[in-house]
This record gives sequence, structure tokens and C-alpha cells, in this order.
Amino acid sequence: MDYNSLKDFTIDLAKSSGKILMSYYGSNLKIDKKSSVDLVTKADLESEKNIISTIKTNFPNHDIISEESDIISSKSNYKWIVDPLDGTTNYVHSLPIFSVSIALQYKNDTKIGVVYNPAYNKCFWAIKDMGAYDNNTKISVSNNDQLINSLLVTGFPYKQDKAWHKSFDIFKEFYSLTQGVRRLGAASLDFCFVAMGRFDGFYELNLKPWDVCAGDLICREAGGKTSNWNNNKMPFSGSNIIASNKKIHSSILKILTQKKYQTILN
Repeated sequence: MDYNSLKDFTIDLAKSSGKILMSYYGSNLKIDKKSSVDLVTKADLESEKNIISTIKTNFPNHDIISEESDIISSKSNYKWIVDPLDGTTNYVHSLPIFSVSIALQYKNDTKIGVVYNPAYNKCFWAIKDMGAYDNNTKISVSNNDQLINSLLVTGFPYKQDKAWHKSFDIFKEFYSLTQGVRRLGAASLDFCFVAMGRFDGFYELNLKPWDVCAGDLICREAGGKTSNWNNNKMPFSGSNIIASNKKIHSSILKILTQKKYQTILN
């Protein structure tokens, strides 16, 4: 496959769904609830319909995993991982931190990642072994090698269980050891902001494949490192992830590998 052409296809697809999202942005959308805080809107569903139908038209035998739909599988070596609207709660409140996230894997290896924020016309993308970009500008992670000089980003689980409570303990610990910890509410963009050096590191629990797949590649292609909380390969499931500029990765691990936090891992 020509991955450069596929990258162009993926960017065009993300941007066409971005136009759909912006057509509803700031309006009084009907909101459905998967839970009291996990939302879905007509914009999510129309964005997803656009992505899935376009992929099926152009690549009818490819598998597709998308947040709002059942898995579409023909046992292909090619698999698309799609989040039609990452950051729905931000979107509903007209906070312009949301994205369309699309990745393409071949034999479970991510080859293309695209994360598009239509509110700012920011398109982050990467092809494996070819670097990472913000629109047409090549990006790279920060050079900071001290946790005390770092700015981190994180998120919190929806379900108020043991992991939810422990996540605030972790937040407090990192907050006391860094220049700050932010919570933006769109994991795909958190990866990209590490990739471009805005953040030095990102950690989170209980994400999903569509939250992490594209951003993971973009971060690694920008010179960053990703892993799980035990420094093994970052899980496709997104169950526990770290993304960093590589230089502070061991410092983040030192906190998260403490026994008191290991008990919450899936």
C-alpha cells in the first residue's frame, strides 16, 4: 500500500468530518447519555457515519473499530481505528478542545495516525518511520529532563470506583513534583501536545483503542516514548498509558509503579 496516499486520504477524511462537527458547534444539540457524564450527540454520529461510509466505499474489505458502532470485521490485515469526536463534553460546552482521530493499522501495527482539531484547523499526523507533523510543520517533543520542570496532562475515569479515587491521589502526587498537571478532556490531543512539546508527559487509565491509537504513533514519531504503567508496550486497549518526551519517562514510571497504584491496573 502507498502509505503517503493513504495519509492524504485519512487527512481529507478527518477534515470532512471536522466540517460536520463545526456545522453543529455552538448549537443546541440533542444530547444522549451513555452514563451521567459520558455523552454522545448527533454530531458524533454524523461524523462517524461519514468516516465509516467513506472507508467502506474505498476499502470495502478493511476492518473498522469505531467508538459509537459495532466492530466491522472481514478479518483483513488492515484495520481502521476511529474516534469521530474525541472530547464530546468539551464540544457540547463549546470548548474548542476536541478532535477527530483516525488511525490505520496493518497486522496490528499502526502505520498512519491523524488527529484533527477543526476548531483551530490543526491537523496532527504521522506515517510510521517518517516523523510527525502539525499541518505541514515537523514537530518534536520537549528536551526537558527534570520532572520538577515539567508540565503534565492527564484524565480521570468516568466510573467512580477505586481507580477513580486513586487517580486523584496520583494527581496530587504529580502536582507536588512538577510545575503543574492539566486535564483537557481529549486524550488524542493530549498525545499530540506531548508530541509538539507543549506537555512533557501524559498518563491516564481506562482509555479505549480509538482514544490512543493515532496519538500514540504521532507521539512516538515526534521522538517521544509510550508505554503502559509497567514500562511494557502501550496496550492497544488503552487500559493504562504513559506518553512522554522520553527523558522524563523513568521519573513518571517511578511514581506509577508504586505498589499503592499498581492495585488499580486492569
